Amino acid sequence: MLSPPFRRIAFAALLALMAAGCAVPPVEPPRVAPAAPPQFSEAPAGLQALQPDWWNSFAAPELAALVEQALAGSTDLAIAAERVRQAELAARNAGASLFPSLSGGASTADRYTDPSGASGSSARSSGVSLSASYEIDLWGRLAANVDSAQAALSGSRYDLQTARLSVSSAVANAYFQVLALRVRQAIAQENLAIAERVFRIVQARYENGAASALDLSRQRTTVLSQRATIEPLQVQQRQALTALAVLVGRAPQGFAVAGMPLDALAVPAVAPGLPSDLLLRRPDLASAEAALQSADADVAAARAALLPSIQLSGSTGLASSALLSLANPSFSLGLTGSIAQTLFDGGRLRNQVLLNESQRRVLVENYRASIHSALKEVEDSLSNIARNRSQEQSQLAIRDEAQRSLRLAELRYREGVEDLLSTLDAQRTLFSAQDSLAQQRLARLTSAVDLYKALGGGWVRPEL
Repeated sequence: MLSPPFRRIAFAALLALMAAGCAVPPVEPPRVAPAAPPQFSEAPAGLQALQPDWWNSFAAPELAALVEQALAGSTDLAIAAERVRQAELAARNAGASLFPSLSGGASTADRYTDPSGASGSSARSSGVSLSASYEIDLWGRLAANVDSAQAALSGSRYDLQTARLSVSSAVANAYFQVLALRVRQAIAQENLAIAERVFRIVQARYENGAASALDLSRQRTTVLSQRATIEPLQVQQRQALTALAVLVGRAPQGFAVAGMPLDALAVPAVAPGLPSDLLLRRPDLASAEAALQSADADVAAARAALLPSIQLSGSTGLASSALLSLANPSFSLGLTGSIAQTLFDGGRLRNQVLLNESQRRVLVENYRASIHSALKEVEDSLSNIARNRSQEQSQLAIRDEAQRSLRLAELRYREGVEDLLSTLDAQRTLFSAQDSLAQQRLARLTSAVDLYKALGGGWVRPEL
């Protein structure tokens, strides 16, 4: 048989439970992930599988070393790692709310009173106390907060993997940019030498009366124009090199790379797999899903906040009428149960539920948009790879034919069969073909990097 105080507490708890059963908001229908297509439109077959160390597929040891340096020394990755640490601490704090809180204290006092017209008196006391409180998570509000923090922690870990993929792909693209600019600069130097050689031929013909002053002026203009193209390429190369240094985590001053011939780099062909696999291979999609899970937990916590809270607290202590001593102490023990329900708050708690539900709907749409964007990125990368490969083959044929045309034009001009304009046109065609070939080779390399990045860089989502 319960005593009257405990019967009153039990009756109040029963009323709270009945009210809570009527106050539970309806549960939202489960979300439906957007359907993925059965396969990519331009997916080639029989290619190599995607590996986490995808940068080794380009057969460039220096690139592999630079990527490893960047993954170890990048400031962006250091910041992302600290955010993971912060999320871990936040998850620990949320988990601590599931346990009782315990506090203790000790006090001692010596008080003397001297009233007017009476003799003074002194009072001494000492005591120690121990108190505990615990909130019964009957509606799952605290557990929902823990789930939200855990989902945020998972999202921060996925964000770190996304940052690693961004840094490694940026290093690869910057390295290829440096090599391409070096090749373009060498082509410009070679073309300058060709233009100067032709200029000497024109000058000799002019001195012998076989060429006009206009021919000499035109070829001199070609030499000056070709010489003017070298300095901008040098500036671009220095800027690409300093950008690479920052990505690696080093100061730009004194940073250099040995480099290698651009056409010596391997262009890997990677199997993209199935579109549905992107959900497990893209860390940014995993992060978006974790954010949605966190929002689900926030909605549950906001709904539970509408319901009464049940708090248990207890205290015990020893007290003595002595200073700095517990001689002949008195013992006290107390146990309290309380139920609190918000009766009026201007709609703040219900508005918070509506706000969290709205934020959840936004994240649902963001999640769907992220999946569509990921599918588009893979499809675009596959299309670019196929197009760039075909264009590079065509540009090689154009370059070879332009070299042959220039040799024939020089020979015919030297023999007086053709005028200078044919030679000038052949020079311009060769200059443009060689420079376009270098840029096309760079485009093919960067499109391969883009495909690696769009496919998640070989990352696989760990099983929960």
